[in-house]
Amino acid sequence: MRKMLGLLPLVLFFSCHAPEGDIKMNSIDNKWNKKSEQKFNLEITDPQNPKNIIFVVRNNNDYPYSNIRFIVNFTNLQNKKKETDTLNYVLAKPNGEWLGTGFGDTKETLFQYRLNYRFPSKGKYEIGLIQAMRNDTLPGIEDVGVKIETAKP
Repeated sequence: MRKMLGLLPLVLFFSCHAPEGDIKMNSIDNKWNKKSEQKFNLEITDPQNPKNIIFVVRNNNDYPYSNIRFIVNFTNLQNKKKETDTLNYVLAKPNGEWLGTGFGDTKETLFQYRLNYRFPSKGKYEIGLIQAMRNDTLPGIEDVGVKIETAKP
């Protein structure tokens, strides 16, 4: 009973603390195949306010590299205009220590993609992420996601 009462403040804190921005996550199940594009659908209702687009990566100690490369397909679903970027992000320090935050073996790292980005119009957009590492199947990635937040002036 005491243990449950000790957990109550933590539960209340996390249930009342709303995350800033909209986060969409896809579970990878610890093996990300190069042919498996992770897609995230976005609904933009206020294009007049600039947004920050941030990628979220959760990796564990099975991940064999200190960086991760993405091919990003950013599509405006109204006019079907598609932009493609190839990006490289660092996940670990030179000594092998993970840069992300979290308890235990899983670390979460946030990577800036577009800051102060003004979506051209209201509507639906899609962001697709493909891992662009040497392995056809990339171990150690548990989840990937996209966070959209209103940019602060």
